[in-house]
Formats: sequence, C-alpha cells, structure tokens
Amino acid sequence: MKYIIRIIILCICFYSIASAQNWKPAGDNLKTSWGENLNPDLVWQEYPRPIMERNEWLNLNGFWEYSILPKGKSEPTVYEGKILVPFCIESSLSGVSKRISDTQELWYKRTFSIPDTWKNKNILLHFEASDWKTEVYVNDILIGSHTGGYTPFSFNITPFLQKSGSQKLVVKIWDPTEKGTQPVGKQNTNNHLIWYTPVSGIWQTVWIEPVPEQHITYLNTQANIDDETFTIHVKSENTANCYIEVIVKDGNAFVSSGKAVSGEAIVVPVKTPKLWDIEHPFLYSLDIILYNNGRETDRVHSYAAMRKIGQKRDENGIMRIQLNNKNIFPIGPLDQGWWPDGLYTPPSNEAMIYDLKKTKEWGFNMIRKHMKVEPARWYNYCDKIGLLVFQDMPSGDAYPKWETNVYNGGDEVKRTPESAENYRKEWKDIMDHLMPYPCIAVWTPFNEAWGQFNTETIAGWTQKKDPTRLVDPASGGNHRACGDILDIHHYPEPAMPLFDLQRINIIGEFGGILLTIGDHLWKADQKQYWDNKAHKTIDEITNIYASYLESLKNLIPKGLSAAVYTQTTDCEVEVNGLMTYDRKLIKMNEDSLKKSTNELSHYYR
Repeated sequence: MKYIIRIIILCICFYSIASAQNWKPAGDNLKTSWGENLNPDLVWQEYPRPIMERNEWLNLNGFWEYSILPKGKSEPTVYEGKILVPFCIESSLSGVSKRISDTQELWYKRTFSIPDTWKNKNILLHFEASDWKTEVYVNDILIGSHTGGYTPFSFNITPFLQKSGSQKLVVKIWDPTEKGTQPVGKQNTNNHLIWYTPVSGIWQTVWIEPVPEQHITYLNTQANIDDETFTIHVKSENTANCYIEVIVKDGNAFVSSGKAVSGEAIVVPVKTPKLWDIEHPFLYSLDIILYNNGRETDRVHSYAAMRKIGQKRDENGIMRIQLNNKNIFPIGPLDQGWWPDGLYTPPSNEAMIYDLKKTKEWGFNMIRKHMKVEPARWYNYCDKIGLLVFQDMPSGDAYPKWETNVYNGGDEVKRTPESAENYRKEWKDIMDHLMPYPCIAVWTPFNEAWGQFNTETIAGWTQKKDPTRLVDPASGGNHRACGDILDIHHYPEPAMPLFDLQRINIIGEFGGILLTIGDHLWKADQKQYWDNKAHKTIDEITNIYASYLESLKNLIPKGLSAAVYTQTTDCEVEVNGLMTYDRKLIKMNEDSLKKSTNELSHYYR
C-alpha cells in the first residue's frame, strides 16, 4: 500500500512539473517583467490576511482545471484545460485568455488533501475574491454560494470532507459584467477608452486553514488618540461562554492588555502613544486570544495604528482635512490597479509593492483607489509605509444624466430592488473588510454619477457605519449637500469652479497628461485614441505637471484641501500614466516629479 501511495504522489508531482513546463502566458499583449518571469508553481504564496494571522494555512493557488459551459448546465465530465489560479480567465497569466458571456458559466476543479496535523480541527475554505456569483462544491456537495466581486468569503467545510485521502473542490461562477446591475468598476465587455477588459472568476488567493470549534472570525481596531485608547471589536464563533484577551505590544515590549466576554468591545489604554503618520507610520502589534473555561482555544496576530482622521476649520473658516489633529494636504495619484498581463491581479506581491514604493518615492502621501478593491496585502503595505487611501466603491448599473459643477444637478438611477440590494450588500462588505486597515481615510460611494442613487441616504449610512473616516459622497458629481467633501473633477489643469464653505473641497481628478511610448503600448493600434492629443517628450509633460502643481499650491489658500492626479500608470489604451502600463518606464523626470509633489504633500509641515 505504501508503495502504491508513493507511486501516486510521484505521478501527481510529475503531472504538476509537466503542467508548469508547458505553461506560458496566453496572447501577445503587453507583459510586465514580473509576468515574463512568473514561476507558475509559486504564484501568490504570501499569507493573504495580514490583519488577522494564524500560523497554519494551506495555499490552493496554482493549476486548476476549467471549462466554460452554457448557463444552467451540470458539472462537465471532462474539463477543457488548465487555468492558473488566482488569475482570471480573461488574463494572459491565467494561461487561457478567454472571454465568457452572461449566457455562460465558468467551472473550476481541483483536489487537495488535509494535513494529518489538522485532525480534529474545523477546516475553513477561503476565497479572497471571485467575480461575481460563486457556487462552491466539496466532494460533490453544494456547500454554499456568494455574490460579489471584491471581498473575501469563506465556508466551514469540515462536515463535507472525506475521512482521508483526496478532497474534490469544484467552483461554478457566473459573471454578467456590465450586462448585470452588480458593481463592476471599469470592466466592460466592449473594452475601449476608459473601460477595460472584464475580470471573471477567481482573481485572488484561495486557501484553507484549521481552526478550533471556538474561534475568532473578525476584528476591527479603532484608535482614539485623544483618550489614548484602542477599542477592539472581536467577533467569534461558538463562543457563548468564552472571553477574549487583547495584548498590545511595541515590537516585543508589552504595552497594555484588556479582557472582555465574547461580543463586548475591549478598550485598552495606550499611554503616551506613538502616532502613525505619513513620515513615521508606526504600528502596534496585537495578540488576540480566545479562552474557553480559562484555556486558550484560539490566537490570532494583528496590528493597529494610533492615528486620527478628522476635519477642522482653519483661521479663515475653510474646512481642512486633519491627520492626528493637524492639517494635512493629501495629494496622490488616481490608481486603477490594473495590469496588462494579470488584469485585476498583480503578477506577484513584489509587482504590487513596486507601484506603492514608487508612489511613495515620488512624494505622494495618498492614493485614490479607483473603482476597485485591492488584495488585503496592498492595504497592509500602505499601512507600513505611510500612505493614506481614498477608497472608491466600484460602480455599477446605469448612467444617469451627469452634471459636474452645480449642486443638485443631474439625475439619479432608479434601481430595481435587486440592484439596490447588490450595491448595499457589497458596499457593506467592502467597508467591513477594509475598516481594520489604518490607511483608509476617505470612503467614496459614487463616482461621476455612474449608478448613483439615494445619495443622501447612502452617504449618511456610510458616515454612521464608520464615523472615524471622512465620506466623499459623489466624486466628480452629481453633487448633493451631504457627506464631508465636495469633490470636483477638472481636466487637464486643476480648477475649482464650485466651492462649498460647509464642506472640505477637493479636486478628485485632474491632469491626465498624455504621452505615447511605442514599445510600451498595450496594443499597437491604441494610438488612434490618443496620439492626436499626446505630448512628445518626457521633459514636456514633466514641466506641465510642475505647472499644474503650482496651480494647486495657489488654490490651497482659496479653499482647496486635497488633490488627485490622473494617474499612476497607463491602462489598456489610456496613455496618461506616470508609468507605462508594463511598469518598465517612468514617463516623467523623477527628481522633478518628487520635488513638485513634496511641496504639496508637505504643505503644512
């Protein structure tokens, strides 16, 4: 029997090696250097949930089987081929690069084994993100489904596992993209201009972990720098008679601790706290321990920051954004988070961090995360290096009439009950998912009127849901007298054609300076869209950028309190990035770029 098992293991290993050797990116579109050098056996191996870490876990990324079938069909008996998870099927790095329609469903299959050391534990199956309706089968049993494209979800699969041996995992996904009413962001089946290739199916890490019967499921830490306390909200499973202990550390040094029964907030003092700010993004370590009858049953590791996002009128009566009770001028790029080879999914953790490092090096102190939610490790790295994040809700549904520079202009979408529920559910899930990350400074429910409905109600709900951040209710219009921010879009040069004395005034988009660089275009024919408006040299667009930031500096005394430059990278046929789409070339003089940006990001320092 042992000999047979060894033969099976050798066959599996040989098959894996053969699949890796045969794998290559699909299609001939632009590639990043990380994509060109991707090892398919080592895709996204990093721990996917940095805000709540346990020691044991198993990564299920890698080669899965896939098939595309008409909607409503049963699982295929024979699958079409191999797909590299977690890259979506439309992407080059999936090895497939195929489109699916709203009349089709995408099927995945793989097997996995549970380590012997996990015996008598509950096994959780986690999907960090899958777009859009996901049904999950374990050993041919439908164990649950999920709708939404941007947030993690999980299932306790323990009751459905075989006692030993290989476990079968099948996933079925339906994604209508813009033909549905769900949030889709910039995805469009007719990708052109500012609309990009659809992303269907699994696009973030899939993994499993063992947990005890009583275990921690969620935590969110709120800082109060004025009272010098952390308030930690912990959720747990099967813990009616349990209590939670939180230990706060500065590195390995004990700071303080607190205990409470499960379900109660734990307030922990942090005397003379070290504050998190842009220059010194200090993070405290947290150990969260669950006790059952005085015995430790679960433990997770987390972190938190002593920082405060607020607003206050200055000496001239103008509302200003504050970090830790001090005025700050947030300036950063509009960041789409798209990749030529991975689409929604960065080719690697290293690739994802590169974008953030460059943003910080260029002097920016903020990023507007546009129409997308990133992997959790992206926000974790913003926490580590000191970048604020203005987080968009990905848009969806219809386009109403849009008016930019007046209050109460334009129209709102008349959503169906199903459409409204899709929006509300996903916005709540996104906020729950991201609230623990200190870098989040602003929530933006709507952008440029797309899918905008019940603006005052949604803005009010967002403020109530998270009173520790600011709310930008409608970036670029249609403007309503609600939330904390009035957000103007003005291209190409920054301007403020509308001003609100009651709110913070920002320019949520400006710039978009065009430069085409032939060897770094996503498609050879994309020049038809932009070349007649593009500038010719790096020096030329660097000088224009410097002049735009000088204009911003002159607008600050008149009431401007933040600004967002379009954009971090070129994106599909757009050529208005600070970098080319493949990240191989910086399109401005970096020294000049940093000098101009630093004058704004350090305006109050």
